[in-house]
Amino acid sequence: MRQISPVATLFAVAVLPLALTGCSLIPKEAAKAAVKAAAPSAPTGAPATDGPNKGLLTGVQLKAALAPASFFPSGYTADPSDARDSGPTYRPPVAAEVPTPDCTKLGGTAWTGITGIDGVSFAQDAYVNKNSSEEYAQEIDVYQGTTSTTVLGALGMLSKACPSFTDEQTHGKVTVTEKPLAGVGDGAWVITETSPEWMGGTTLVAARVGHSVVTVLVSGNGDKGLAGATKLTNQLVSNLKGKA
Repeated sequence: MRQISPVATLFAVAVLPLALTGCSLIPKEAAKAAVKAAAPSAPTGAPATDGPNKGLLTGVQLKAALAPASFFPSGYTADPSDARDSGPTYRPPVAAEVPTPDCTKLGGTAWTGITGIDGVSFAQDAYVNKNSSEEYAQEIDVYQGTTSTTVLGALGMLSKACPSFTDEQTHGKVTVTEKPLAGVGDGAWVITETSPEWMGGTTLVAARVGHSVVTVLVSGNGDKGLAGATKLTNQLVSNLKGKA
């Protein structure tokens, strides 16, 4: 019999409210219900006018809300392999009742998947400095009901679930620390990753704006990416104000 780790239990508490909002859809019947409930938007990418997705931004709109190439410092170019979005329609919401976090996802750009909760639409891309390998990654995910609050709460517990992990490239130990970030959106968290094997560090920021959750990853050789991550997060929050 497989035992449930304390980490999995921690995230189970974070995801539990989804059952109350109708978003914890895992069994076959529930998955079918989710597909039926998640009505697609118009081909133009406009928000749905009724149903559980009423007024929620589509992937097309979220893509337009991402920071443009002109925002990033000189020397950074778009990474085509990291650019994707959910398009003009919505996806069925999914939430694992007892997810077992894969802490190594904190080393990737789409690190929100560690919560086990998927929204109904998203958009993401990344910009990389090929000379220094420093990176800016940005993502916006949209959720039904109050799920965005649940997601931000789960992200605020990531350092407890994953105080450290092994970097897949250097095989070094990465230490994870976390604290609230005041004055950003409807709540935000900043996560710092450091390792003896790295020249600098990486900063992850998560912020909620209405039904949307902004997540940013910035790696730096000097200040661990904190200044750049905060600036990028504030830009995305500003882009979503009054829309999300």
